[in-house]
Amino acid sequence: MPTDIKRRDFIRHSLVYGVGISALSGLPGFTANLKEKMKFGLVTYQWGRDWDLPTLIRNCEAAGALGVELRTEHAHGVETSLSASARREVKKRFADSPITCLGYGSNFEYHSPDAAKLQYNIKETKEYIKLCHDIGATGIKVKPNNLPAEVPQEKTISQIAESLNEVGRFAMDYGQLVRVEVHGHLTQELPNMKAIFDQVTESNVKVCWNCNDEDLLPPGLEGNFNLVKKWMGDTVHVREFDEGDYPYQALFHLLQKMDYEGWILMEARTEPDDRVLALKHQESIFKKLVSNTL
Repeated sequence: MPTDIKRRDFIRHSLVYGVGISALSGLPGFTANLKEKMKFGLVTYQWGRDWDLPTLIRNCEAAGALGVELRTEHAHGVETSLSASARREVKKRFADSPITCLGYGSNFEYHSPDAAKLQYNIKETKEYIKLCHDIGATGIKVKPNNLPAEVPQEKTISQIAESLNEVGRFAMDYGQLVRVEVHGHLTQELPNMKAIFDQVTESNVKVCWNCNDEDLLPPGLEGNFNLVKKWMGDTVHVREFDEGDYPYQALFHLLQKMDYEGWILMEARTEPDDRVLALKHQESIFKKLVSNTL
């Protein structure tokens, strides 16, 4: 009987008869498989802003950041202006590498009381959803960015949700997720994000956790996390793990507890001399944070 089948049988029977996880963790591949549920990657916001696409892929591979969320107007130049053949080339570059293109980190937002601005953001979101599909990605990141003081909050919340439902339905036809970053004045407060998602009907519209200071407001990290946990998608944005005092280990415990299978994406804000080395350092801390949850 093949070794891997024997190992699976042993794990299954061991769990049935009450053998602890610690007794199983020494088995080849068991701990590794648990760790692989959370994967490390990069948001190109700062550290990848001036890397062209081949450089971006090469540097991410060297640093162990195996997934990327591309940002607009950066040197890698993945924009809707690309021709069909150029889009195929981007898709091939990622397919021929160990790096997963998660999609596009856009600035599209749906809170404006100006109907023309709102429609522009919806229209452009749809164009970039097409781009994500064409380059072999899995989704687009969008964000609410404010609850304007001159408009009743309930009205803006409903407008944001309706907009997310519209782009979500469109994205479904292209096999894409709509990842809603917890972002913006007032909208990054988790009770307001919950109020938005209470009106979201499309199953492919998901929360992108963003590690904001507001996460720690009453009722605290776990309470706020639980407000939106059921809508969590496959991306979490983090800042440098060893900068500031955000409780990343507590967050990782919450992610592990919900059996999160997705990407932890470094959205760095510092300016190190060697960004590849700095990214590799963050990847090593990521591994420790994951290991400490097991």
